[in-house]
Amino acid sequence: MATPKSRVSHARTHKRKSEWIGALTAPEVTTCPHCGEVIQNYRACGECGFYRGRQVIKTASEEKKEA
Repeated sequence: MATPKSRVSHARTHKRKSEWIGALTAPEVTTCPHCGEVIQNYRACGECGFYRGRQVIKTASEEKKEA
């Protein structure tokens, strides 16, 4: 069974983890060209239902209009 030859200090552990955690980024966001809502890239807008200039999702307000 493998065992470490010496203890790894807290400073060394934190340095190693800071490199990994520092590389993480938040998801990219943009504004919807149709309604101006902030959305994630490559996702349909939850407010208006548009993606790349066409409507792909029916919103709750549109379903009420149809009924």
